[in-house]
Amino acid sequence: MKSVTILGATGSVGTSTLDLIEREPDRFRVVALTANCDVAKLAAAAIRTKAEFAVVADEGCLPELREALDGTGIRAGGGAGAIAEAASSGADWTMGAIVGCAGLKPVMAAIEQGGTVVIANKEPLVSAGDVILAAAERTGATLLPADSEHNAIFQCFDATRPERVRRIILTCSGGPFRDWTAEQMRGVTLEQAVKHPNWSMGAKISVDSATCMNKGLELIEAARLFPIAHDRIEIVIHPQSVIHSLVDHVDGSVLAQLGPPDMRTPIAHTLAWPDRMATPMAPLDLVAIGRLDFEAPDPVRFPALRLAREALDAGGARPAILNAANEVAVEAFLQRRIGFLEIAAIVEHTLSCYDPAAPDSVDAVLAIDAEARILAGERVKDYAV
Repeated sequence: MKSVTILGATGSVGTSTLDLIEREPDRFRVVALTANCDVAKLAAAAIRTKAEFAVVADEGCLPELREALDGTGIRAGGGAGAIAEAASSGADWTMGAIVGCAGLKPVMAAIEQGGTVVIANKEPLVSAGDVILAAAERTGATLLPADSEHNAIFQCFDATRPERVRRIILTCSGGPFRDWTAEQMRGVTLEQAVKHPNWSMGAKISVDSATCMNKGLELIEAARLFPIAHDRIEIVIHPQSVIHSLVDHVDGSVLAQLGPPDMRTPIAHTLAWPDRMATPMAPLDLVAIGRLDFEAPDPVRFPALRLAREALDAGGARPAILNAANEVAVEAFLQRRIGFLEIAAIVEHTLSCYDPAAPDSVDAVLAIDAEARILAGERVKDYAV
């Protein structure tokens, strides 16, 4: 049996992972599950999967979790220390799906154990890519991408001969405002921004998709994961979200990974890797899909793409600042404190006024993250409605 830990078990990625594990209970042993504060959902999942350890990040929710698990034999924990303990459980396979930079330390703790760590949250590789990759090399940990785009590239990329890859092409749905004018986007509401046309995702990731920052973060992540020059990573709008990414080789062969817009497909690939496992998804029906469209992204209407590429090219602390400022701005938008277009404006302002040295440790990354959040928060006040 493969032992598994899920960091962020109650989010969209976590629940998709649980769905796959519960379909083959004889194949997996659940060591630990974590959540922020959704006690009911976490306890139910822990009981169903016979998990050994369940943890809430919000320590104030621990009494409720203990009560929910009373008599089950499942150990309960709360707070940052317990999250770190869960991440350090020594599981064969760990899913890192804690949204935001809050997932950085748990992912690093899992990497320190040297097993297989699946990266579903972009922030660790975006904010601390060099630190994360150095730790994985030191401990022998295997990093696998669960993002549909990066998982697609992983399946098509010949890591043994990277010099034979000409381009990586990241596909992007374009989000709900792909065809909107800049003037129309000024009036975007929260309800419109979180309604993704293809994927079922959490609110923060849905807003990132709407601004195209999600794709900007994926650009940086791809540069961390795959040995290829930055200028050879391209982004193409593909509204149907059927082709998840492509790899163009020097002989003109372009390999693409296709699949339904369902996170269970890439998660299953990482769960079974290097093998394959069955999933509940119906076979892809290309005749029913009928057509696959592509277009170039517009960096004017979606400035997040430009900001992300500039941060990637500059390197150092820039990606961490980009990510932190974006998290603050998106949260302000979700609280209806700023308008949609002001998200990118706040990120750009924060990048323009803060330029520390490159971080060389997780603590240095978190210090940069904290300062960038303060600066972005001050800018939010200038825009607050």
